[in-house]
Amino acid sequence: PIYGLVVLGLVHPDRIKRNAGARAGDRLILSKSIGVGVHSAALKKKLLSESGYAQMVALATQLNTPGQSLSERPGVHAMTDVTGFGLAGHALEIARAADCCVEIEWARVPLMSEASSLAAAGCITGASARNWAAYGVDLQLADHLPALARDLLTDPQTSGGLLVACTPQDVEAVLSCFHAAGFDQACDIGQLTAKNGAYLKVS
Repeated sequence: PIYGLVVLGLVHPDRIKRNAGARAGDRLILSKSIGVGVHSAALKKKLLSESGYAQMVALATQLNTPGQSLSERPGVHAMTDVTGFGLAGHALEIARAADCCVEIEWARVPLMSEASSLAAAGCITGASARNWAAYGVDLQLADHLPALARDLLTDPQTSGGLLVACTPQDVEAVLSCFHAAGFDQACDIGQLTAKNGAYLKVS
C-alpha cells in the first residue's frame, strides 16, 4: 500500500515566497472564505444543509494554483496558506516574521454561507479553542466585534486559501489573478503597519 507521496521539483530562488518578507504598508489578500471547520463540526452534528455541504467540499477541493503566478510578482512579499491555525494564526505568522502589526477589517473577511449562523449555534471545533489558547495573547479584538468573530478567526481550515501580503499597487493584479482562476471570494482584508502593541488587530 502507498502511505505517502513525495513530489520533487525545481524553483528559481527569486520566486520562492514564504510567510516571511512582508513589510509595513503591504495590503493583505485572502483568496477563500473561512468557516470550513465550523461547517465540518455542523456536518458531524447533522446540522449542515446540502448547500452548505456542497460549498464546503467545493472550497476544500479548490487547489491554490494561483500561487505559482503570484510567486513571479516582485510586489508579492509574503504568502502562506491558511490551514489548521486558522486565519488569525497564519496572519500572526506573517506579522511576527515581519515584526509588524497585521490589521484585519472583520467586515471584509469573506465567510462561508452558513459559518456565522452555525458558529452562533455552537458548531465550533476543539481546535479553535486550542488555537486561541496558543496565540490569543497576541491578538487584539475590537470591542464592537461579535463573540463569534473569535471563533471564526481561529477556525481551522482544511485546504484553506492563500494569504498574500503585497504592495498596494499590486492589489488589483493579485485579485485579478485569483478571480481569473475561479477564486470569486478573494478580497483585500487589511494591511500591515508598524508594530505598536499587538501583532494582530481585528476591527
